[in-house]
Amino acid sequence: MPKSLPTSIDETVELLSSESYIADRPLATVVYLALKMGRPLFLEGEAGVGKTEIAKVLSAALGRDLIRLQCYEGLDLSAAVYEWNYSAQMIEIRMAEAEGVDDRDRLQSDIFSDRFLIKRPLLKALEPHTSGAPVLLIDELDRTDEAFEAFLLEVLSDYQITIPEIGTVTAPEPPIVIITSNRTREVHDALKRRCLYHWVGYPNAERELDIIKRKKPEVGDQLAQEVVGFIQALRGKDLFKSPGVAETLDWVSALNELNALALDPKTVNDTLGVLLKYQDDIARMEGSEAKRLVEQIQSEIRNRA
Repeated sequence: MPKSLPTSIDETVELLSSESYIADRPLATVVYLALKMGRPLFLEGEAGVGKTEIAKVLSAALGRDLIRLQCYEGLDLSAAVYEWNYSAQMIEIRMAEAEGVDDRDRLQSDIFSDRFLIKRPLLKALEPHTSGAPVLLIDELDRTDEAFEAFLLEVLSDYQITIPEIGTVTAPEPPIVIITSNRTREVHDALKRRCLYHWVGYPNAERELDIIKRKKPEVGDQLAQEVVGFIQALRGKDLFKSPGVAETLDWVSALNELNALALDPKTVNDTLGVLLKYQDDIARMEGSEAKRLVEQIQSEIRNRA
């Protein structure tokens, strides 16, 4: 059952929190404004900080369908918008010929009808939905090329798509659009101007601890605090790729599976591959550096107690 949109920033915080997404006030504010103003929301940030999760959470919290377009290099209209089922059309033509149908206009009308149309995410997002306007997630837009960006400008301006053989499909109600980018390249200003923008950064220690407690309630308090302290310290290092929230949750789950109640250098060394994804980063942190960091974090926690 679809729910009504939040009417305030505080309600937006509560809406996201209802699906265990802990948002700071600036993020909740821009989400609220995007919903209120009916504007696409463009989210940039490092991989694993929770950009994609916002679309999933909004879909679940509002009771709306989630339609996801996963972007990649070479993405074209046939994969993003629509294509015709050519093999089925050919069968239909052969059957018509066998039956002696010679009305070409009628045949053309038949084979270019909705039953031969394969709808891809952007077209599906413009269709009526019983649960209300869907959440359209355009994920990792920076992986596509500028030609696809240019096409997307038209879609986001009028929420309509023209199919030459059928006509123009217009959304009865604009979808809730979330666009994400890991900033592997700059997205054109023309597209950003059509959106509200927010940079999703790494959470501070307090919010990251809250995320662990909400997402992984089975994890002990001491382990959760030490994990957060260790990861916060890691993000201050000159690493090729700092761990995001996704890696935090993976690591704390792995440690919990190993029945760890607190961090110890050996377990940290053994599980660095869960947390860090590049060998150079792992090589830099394992051994004495991991031991030093564990001891530092545990000392800081004891001093705060």
